[in-house]
Amino acid sequence: MISRRSLCSGAAALPLVAVTDAKTAVADECAVFTNDRQKSVTLDDAIRMLKEGNERFVAGKSVNCNLLAQVRATAGGQAPFAAIVGCIDSRVPPELVFDQHIGDIFAARIAGNFVNSDIIGSLEFATKIAGAKAIVVLGHTECGAIKGAIDQAKLGNLTKMLENFNPAIEASKSVAGERSSTNKKLVQAVADTNAKLAAKMLVDKSDVLRELVEKKQLVIAAAMHDVGTGKVTFFG
Repeated sequence: MISRRSLCSGAAALPLVAVTDAKTAVADECAVFTNDRQKSVTLDDAIRMLKEGNERFVAGKSVNCNLLAQVRATAGGQAPFAAIVGCIDSRVPPELVFDQHIGDIFAARIAGNFVNSDIIGSLEFATKIAGAKAIVVLGHTECGAIKGAIDQAKLGNLTKMLENFNPAIEASKSVAGERSSTNKKLVQAVADTNAKLAAKMLVDKSDVLRELVEKKQLVIAAAMHDVGTGKVTFFG
C-alpha cells in the first residue's frame, strides 16, 4: 500500500488498484488526531511527520482533505501531535508549510517568532495538558521583524517588541559587513540565532517543558523556512 506520509493527491493518474490504495491512504492521512492516535506518536514520529509534510508541500503534493469534516470531527475536543512557534508573516502559515490540517498542530504566531512568558505558558498547555509531542520554533528568511530590529525601527509598541531580538543581534556581531538590514548575511544570521535561542529559552525558562524533555515526553527543535522555496530546514 502507498505510504500515507508520502502520498500525493494526484490519484487520477494511477492504476485502478493504486487509486483504491490511494483513497484509503488519503482517508488515513485526513483522519483527525484523537487521544489514542496522539498517544501512538513517538517523539521521532512527531518531527518526521512535520518533515515529510514539508517535503510534500515543497513538491506540490499536499494531501487534499475534507476540512469541513475535520471541523465536525474535532468539535468535541483536540489532540494535536505538535506545536509550532512561528512568525505572523503571511508567507509562513505552519499548517500549510507542514501540510497539516485542522486539529493536527497548535500554532503560536508572533512577529519574529520569539518567545515570552505568554508563549511559554501556551506551550505548557499544548504539551503538558493537551499532549503535543514536539515543539518547533520556526524562523524564516527575509524576516521583517529581524530587519526592523537590526535597523532599530521606531513605531509605537513595535519599538519595545523589537528589543526581544537584541540577544540574537549581539550573538551575531561577528558577521562581517554593514550593521543594517541591507546586509543579507547578517539578517539571516540573526534569524537563525533567534530561532535557536528561542528554542533554548523554552527549557531554560519553563520547569514544565524542561521536565517533559528530561522524561523524553517532548522534543524541542528550531528550524528555518525559506520563503523563496518553501523548504524547512531543521537545525541540529
